[in-house]
Amino acid sequence: MHGLIFSELKKYVDTQFGGGTWSALLKEAGLGSRLYMPIQAYPDQEAVAIVGAASRATGKEASAILEDFGEFIVPDLMSMFKAMIRPEWKTLDFIENTERAIHKAVQLQNPGAKPPALRCARPSADEVVITYSSPRKMCAVAKGVARGVARHYNERIAISEPKCMLKGSPSCEIRVRVEK
Repeated sequence: MHGLIFSELKKYVDTQFGGGTWSALLKEAGLGSRLYMPIQAYPDQEAVAIVGAASRATGKEASAILEDFGEFIVPDLMSMFKAMIRPEWKTLDFIENTERAIHKAVQLQNPGAKPPALRCARPSADEVVITYSSPRKMCAVAKGVARGVARHYNERIAISEPKCMLKGSPSCEIRVRVEK
């Protein structure tokens, strides 16, 4: 997993749970006082261990933490990739173009980066269907990002996930509908 995600995860933990929590989570996860550089890649298992430690410490499900984290990182992502976001886009446009515009840019800037594969279909003007595929199985982050994007555009959305890798499907199907 790319170091930028770990940097954002630390920022999330510091903001949500307080400054000393990150060190405690690293120790609980068996990672000692590990430092993460935003330009390097690290084992996915380390992120899983940190989220697991946060889940045990807070009593929140790991998926709830990941979804909250996904929503949390949107302002930073919007700022980092501002040049790739068209001014006329709204929530569903942003989601529909994430793979082509943003994930491709991430991979060009950081050849070791492996963002999840997203395929999007637009069955109607007010809905996008995301097919999420990643060995990390962190579809909760994608749902949180969708919520954060909607908040950025001041839109209300409904999310459903009729298929999920965590429940045995080969990929996740995440449906995002703008509520009028």
